[in-house]
Amino acid sequence: MAYWLIKSEPDAFSWEEQVANGTEPWTGVRNHQAKKNLAAMRVGDRAFFYHSNVGREIVGVVEVVREAYPDPTAEDGRWVCVDVRATGPMPRPVTLAAIKADPALADLALVRQSRLSVVPVSAAHWAHLCRMGGWNS
Repeated sequence: MAYWLIKSEPDAFSWEEQVANGTEPWTGVRNHQAKKNLAAMRVGDRAFFYHSNVGREIVGVVEVVREAYPDPTAEDGRWVCVDVRATGPMPRPVTLAAIKADPALADLALVRQSRLSVVPVSAAHWAHLCRMGGWNS
């Protein structure tokens, strides 16, 4: 199993909407590196659901339930999406400030590549962030 972090602006698509919808296609990614990350996702992989811009915190966990396929919101067919299902809320949201303040997370892709909307998370970082948020992984 691999681990990821996916970002969404809560005023565009929030954790609450993800939960209400259950399974949702993760569409709209228009960055080539983020596209490669989506294409690398496999069924059963887990991802942190991160609210960007407003909140700037990990608020939940999702599971990949369908691997990469053409993004129906793209006009030219070169972009992909995956389907994710809400697994549960983060008991204690983990803020970007807390992440940046923790030396153990200095090389987390969220910190190093802050503009990417889909980033990998190492198993060690996943476990650390789960502990911070009270998530029983």
